Amino acid sequence: MAPVLIASENPMEQQPTSPWVAVIGAGPAGLKAAEHLSAAGVPVVLYDRMPSFGRKFLMAGVGGMNITHSEPLPQFIERYREAAPWVAHWLAALPPSTLQPWMQSLGIDSFVGSSGRVFPQQMKAAPLLRAWLQQLRRQGVRTQVRHRWSGWDAEGALRFETPTGALQCRPSATVLALGAASWPQLGADGSWVPWLQQRGVTLAPWQPANCGFRVPWSAGFRDQHAGAPLKHVAALWQDYAGQPQRRLGEAVVSADGIEGSLVYAASADLRRQLPGILTLDLLPHLTREQLVGKLAAPRGKRSWSTHLRKVLQGDAVKAALLRELTPPSTDPLTVATALKALPVPLQQPAPLEQAISCAGGVPRAALTPQLMLSACPGVFCAGEMLDWEAPTGGYLLSACLASGAVAAAGVLAWLTDHAR
Repeated sequence: MAPVLIASENPMEQQPTSPWVAVIGAGPAGLKAAEHLSAAGVPVVLYDRMPSFGRKFLMAGVGGMNITHSEPLPQFIERYREAAPWVAHWLAALPPSTLQPWMQSLGIDSFVGSSGRVFPQQMKAAPLLRAWLQQLRRQGVRTQVRHRWSGWDAEGALRFETPTGALQCRPSATVLALGAASWPQLGADGSWVPWLQQRGVTLAPWQPANCGFRVPWSAGFRDQHAGAPLKHVAALWQDYAGQPQRRLGEAVVSADGIEGSLVYAASADLRRQLPGILTLDLLPHLTREQLVGKLAAPRGKRSWSTHLRKVLQGDAVKAALLRELTPPSTDPLTVATALKALPVPLQQPAPLEQAISCAGGVPRAALTPQLMLSACPGVFCAGEMLDWEAPTGGYLLSACLASGAVAAAGVLAWLTDHAR
């Protein structure tokens, strides 16, 4: 991944005159905080442990950079589930509807796809990130890469480990935008947890979000079908409020479980119900009665398995799943019922490092409404290090950006109060 910003690595470089703000973590939340602070005329130094900025942002954009979603705001807010009231406060500061004009101000055209998702015209993250970083440079933001934050010293100064030695600095305020723990290869490894715990911040344990699940496949099924897609199926489950949910989509049979967009959409609810069941409708375009009719139709000299494959339109994975998860039967009603409500036993989530995002981290109770740590006056938090989660589809990025804006507003208010 080519760096899109060459930043200073000299730890002896003179710090800005007071007041100034340290923003630690150059993902979307940190970049947005730095943008708002510098636009308000506050000197900002932006630190990151990696050799270049926005690495997870770039990785997330490899398959098409989904910035946000165009659905109405009340429906948008509901996507954050239990955290909806908290995230709604952030989105009031930076509504999703403002992100397309913001990209346009950076010279990046965008469009709304058929699903309602919002994309840059080029479908890539790099041009947007490059334009964004150029804007920050124009606004005077100073940058430091390969600076790994390691907490505070005994006098309360920030400590950094750099290629040329240790660095201490004492900003007027600090924004921590350090990410969660599900992308260690890109710098989001949760290594900041001990530093906050030492300051008396109680953290919520990490949990994988937007993740797959382990399923106890037989060796034969695993060997033959690992990696196979499950297309045109529906998932049925109960949400956190006990309400039934149904969603059409696709999944993937993995060597040790099941994953894919359809599973990720249900993962927050399924994670709370483990061990549990994910119910799949393998033929959502047919009613059970229609399916019974097809299965009960005369099959002539065809074997039952050949007849079933014809009903399944030759989909070998669906036929194998039926054999794997239900007792053998040739009764049309029994088989139709299983195909419409196939119980997939889930044991546990996939490991944290395989998840798209995380729940856990800094809880709402540890923060003021301005996202300042109650135990650390002058220290604000933003982004995925906070304890919330969201589905894919632009919701994660929108809330990260909005939380950065809220933290920046909190810093500005803090600086104003402490300048008196």
